[in-house]
Amino acid sequence: MTDPHDFTRRLQKDNGSKIVFLVGDGLGGLPLTPGGKTELETAHTPNLDALARRGTLGLSTPVLPGIAPGSGPGHLGLFGYDPVKYQIGRGVLEALGIDFALGPNDVAIRGNFCTIDDAGRITDRRAGRIGTEIGSKLSAKLNEIKIPGVEVFVRAGEGYRTVLIFRGEGLGGDVGDTDPQKTGVPALDPVARSAGSEKTAAIAKEFLRQAKEVLKGDAPANFLTLRGIDKLPLIPPVKEVYGLRAAAIAVYPMYRGLARLVGMDILDAGHTLEDQLARLEASWNDYDFFFIHWKYTDSSGEDGNFALKVQRTEELDQFIPRITALNPEVIVVTGDHSTPSKMKSHSWHPVPTLLAADTCRFDGSTSFGEAQCLRGGLGQFEAKHLMLLTLAHAGRLEKYGA
Repeated sequence: MTDPHDFTRRLQKDNGSKIVFLVGDGLGGLPLTPGGKTELETAHTPNLDALARRGTLGLSTPVLPGIAPGSGPGHLGLFGYDPVKYQIGRGVLEALGIDFALGPNDVAIRGNFCTIDDAGRITDRRAGRIGTEIGSKLSAKLNEIKIPGVEVFVRAGEGYRTVLIFRGEGLGGDVGDTDPQKTGVPALDPVARSAGSEKTAAIAKEFLRQAKEVLKGDAPANFLTLRGIDKLPLIPPVKEVYGLRAAAIAVYPMYRGLARLVGMDILDAGHTLEDQLARLEASWNDYDFFFIHWKYTDSSGEDGNFALKVQRTEELDQFIPRITALNPEVIVVTGDHSTPSKMKSHSWHPVPTLLAADTCRFDGSTSFGEAQCLRGGLGQFEAKHLMLLTLAHAGRLEKYGA
C-alpha cells in the first residue's frame, strides 16, 4: 500500500491555517448496562455538543479492528503514522518525555513501581498511585545500582512511573515486559524475544534482583515492573511530511515523548488544563498545529470509576470555548483509544471523533457521543487517516493529479 506521507510531502501547502488536536486519553467508553449511556454520553457537555452541531462525527479504529492499543500506537495513528509499521516501546517515549537524550547504544524502559507481598506476589500494580515526590526519591535510590559492563540510568517519571536506560555495546531492545497485567501473581522474568537481546534480558534480570533489595523497606512501592523495553527508532518528522510547525502541550512525560519522537516542539504545559490552555493562547502565533493531551479520562476509566470519568469529561468540555475563541480553522476532539470504566482497561472499541471546520459536510449530529458518532458523516475509519482529513479541511493539501 502507498505510504500516505508520499502524498503529503508532495501536496503540502502552507496557507497559515491553524489546527488544534484535543486528545482526551481513553475517551471512548461503554454503558454499564445494556441500552444505557456511555461516560461521554452521560456527561453534560454543552460545548462539545455545540461543536458537534457545526462539525461532523465518526469513529476511528486506532490500529486494526479488534486490537486494543497502548497509548503509543494510539497516538501515532492520530498523528498519521501507521502504528503497525512504526512500533515503538513505551520506554523510549518515557525517556524522550523527560528530555533524556537517547543514543544508539541505549535501551530505554518504562518502570512502574508496584507493591509485592512477602511471597513476591504483586498486590498493587501501581503502588497505590504514589506521588511524584515519592517516586523521585525511589528513582534516586535505584540510580545507585551498578551492573558490570553497562551504564545504568534511572530517572523519575510522573507519579508511580520511572525510566530506566541501559547503555552499552551489543544491547537489543526486543525483551518482553515483566508486568503480568494482574495481581496475585509474581512479576514475570525479562525474556529476550529474539536473538541479539539476550544480553539486555540478563541485565534487566540483574537490575530487578538488586532493585528488590534496595526497595524492600519502601512499601507500598517495594518493587517495580518493566514495560516497553526498546531502542530509539527513526520516524520522519511532521515538518517534513506535513509542512507543519507543530507543538505539543502535554503534562505527562510519555505523551511529550510521543510528540518529540515525531518532531513536535514540546511546550511547558504546567500541571492543569488551565495551564495548558494558557500555554496554547500564549503560543498561538508561533505554530500551525497544537496537540493538547488530557490524561484523566483514561486514568479514571482504568480505575473503573464511571462517575469520575464523566466528571473528567465535563471538565474537558469547560475549556472548549477557550479554544474556539482563537478561531482555529480545524478543531479535532478524539481519543487515542477507548478505556471503558466497565472494563478497567484499554479496549478495542472504535473511538468517538469530532472534526469541526467551516468546510464540514454537516451530518445532522446534535451531540458528541458514541451513538451519534456511529451515524456521523466521517463513518468508521482507521485513525491514521485522520491527519489527512484534518489537513484537507485546513486547506493544507494541493489537488492531486491533473
